[in-house]
Amino acid sequence: MSAAKTSGGTFAPLAQPVFAVLWIATVIGNTGSFMRDVASSWLMTDLSASPAAVAMVQAAGTLPIFLLAIPAGVLTDILDRRKFLIAVQVLLASVSISLMLLSQTGMLSVSALIGLTFLGGIGAALMGPTWQAIVPELVKREDVKSAVALNSLGINIARAIGPAVGGLLLAAFGAGITYGADVASYIVVIAALVWWPRAQNANDALQENFFGAFRAGLRYTRSSTPLHVVLLRAAIFFAFASAVWALLPLVARQLLGGDASFYGILLGAVGAGAIGGALVMPKLRQRLSSDGLLLGAAVITAAVMGVLALAPPKWVAIIVLLFLGGAWITALTTLNGTAQSVLPNWVRGRGLAVYLTVFNGAMTAGSLGWGAVGEAVGIQSTLIIGAIGLLTAGFIMHRVKLPAGDADLVPSNHWPEPLVAEPIAHDRGPVLILIEYKIEKQHRSAFLHALDHLSKERRRDGAYGWGVTEDSADPEKIVEWFMVESWAEHLRQHKRVSNADADLQGKVLAYHVGPDKPVVRHFLAINRPWAA
Repeated sequence: MSAAKTSGGTFAPLAQPVFAVLWIATVIGNTGSFMRDVASSWLMTDLSASPAAVAMVQAAGTLPIFLLAIPAGVLTDILDRRKFLIAVQVLLASVSISLMLLSQTGMLSVSALIGLTFLGGIGAALMGPTWQAIVPELVKREDVKSAVALNSLGINIARAIGPAVGGLLLAAFGAGITYGADVASYIVVIAALVWWPRAQNANDALQENFFGAFRAGLRYTRSSTPLHVVLLRAAIFFAFASAVWALLPLVARQLLGGDASFYGILLGAVGAGAIGGALVMPKLRQRLSSDGLLLGAAVITAAVMGVLALAPPKWVAIIVLLFLGGAWITALTTLNGTAQSVLPNWVRGRGLAVYLTVFNGAMTAGSLGWGAVGEAVGIQSTLIIGAIGLLTAGFIMHRVKLPAGDADLVPSNHWPEPLVAEPIAHDRGPVLILIEYKIEKQHRSAFLHALDHLSKERRRDGAYGWGVTEDSADPEKIVEWFMVESWAEHLRQHKRVSNADADLQGKVLAYHVGPDKPVVRHFLAINRPWAA
C-alpha cells in the first residue's frame, strides 16, 4: 500500500493560534454539553418512571441532527460562519439558562425538559457542519486530516470528562449548578469566536438564497463522483459497525454480567482508545493509505465483535474496547478528512452535511436492524454475523478506492465574463449556454470522452441539464449545451470553476481546431412578453 501524504504530526495544527484557541474552547463547550446531558437524563428519571419518557430525552437530542443536517449545511455556506456559530452558541446557552432556572424553581416538567432538549438538539444540528467546515480556514492544507483527528480527540476528551464532572456537580450541588456550569462553557466558546480574527465577508451581489443554495448543494452531491465514493464507504462501514454500539449495553449486562458502572467503564475504555488512536494516527498515515487505514479499522472492529461474542472476562472486554476506540477514531478521521479534501469551499458545508446525514442514517438504520436481528437470533449470534459482515464488506469495499483528495479546488477565475448587450436581472432565467467546437473526425471519439468527464463538472458547478449535439450539415461542428436556472447562478458558476476543473476544460479545448477559440453563446428565456 502506498503511504499517504504526511503532515507535521497529530499536534501540528495546535501551532496555529486560532485553531488552538478554538479547539480548547470547543473541548470546554463539549464538556459542558455532556454535563447538561447527564443532568437532563437524571432529572427525567426523577420526573417520570416511564422508560418511554426517558428514551424521549435521547431521541429529542439526536433527531434534529438527522433532520436538519443538510439545511444546516446550506446555512453554513451562505452565512458568515463565525457569526452563525456565535448565534448558535447563544441559542444553546439560552436553552441551558432556561433549564437552570426551571430546575432551580421546581417548575421543570417532562414536556419542558423534552422540548428544551429538542431545542438543544437543533443547536447541535446547526453547529455540526459549520465546525467541520471552518477547519480548512484554520490550518494548512496538509494539516487538515490532523486537525480533524484533533477535533475527534477533543470530543473524546469531553466525553471522558463531562459525564464524570457533571455527575459530581449534580450529586453535590444539584441540577441548577450543573446547568450553570454548561452556560459558563458557552460563554468561553462565544468569547473565543468573538476573538477569532476572521476576515469579514465582502458584500456579494451574487449571494445565494436558501432554496437556491439547497438545490445547488444537491446538484453538486449528485454529480460529484469522489464524494459518492466517500458516502458509499461511510454508509457500508457504519451500517455494519453500528452492531457493536447497538448491542453494547446488553453485552455489558447479559454477556459480561456487569452493572451500570461497568458499562460506564466500557465506554471510558472506548474513549481512552480513541485518544490513543489519535496520538498514533500520524505514524499510521506514514505507513498506510486511507484505504489501508479504513480496512484496518474494519478488521479490528470485527475482531472486537468476535471477542465480545465469546463472553470474555471483564478485563478482556475492557482491553478489546480500547482497540475499538482506536479503530473508531481511525475510521471517522479517515472518512471525514477525505470528505473535507474533495469539497471546494463554496459547497463545503452542504457536502459535509450530506456526509453527516449518511453517517447518522447508517448508524440509526444499522442499530435498528441489528436490534431486530438480536431479537431473532440472540446477542452472540448477532455479533458474529455483524463481524463477518463487516469483515467481508471491508475487503470488498477496499477495491473501491477512496479519492486521493489532492485536486486543486481553489477557484481558477479563468472564464471571461459573458458578453451582454444590456444589464441582465440576476433572477432572470433559465439560461441556455452553447459552446461550439470544431473537431476533426479522427479525434471525435477522444473529444467526446473528455467532454463526458467535463459534463460532471458543469453539473457540479450549477448546470441542471447538459447535452451534446452535432451539425447535420457539418459533423465536425459539435455543440455542447447546458442549462442553468438563472443568470446569477451562471455568474456563480464562473466563480466556482476550480484549477482542477480548468485543467479538465483545457483537455477538451485541446481537440478544438481553427484559428479562434470555441464560440460561446448565452440565451435567456423570454417570459411571454406577448401575454402582457
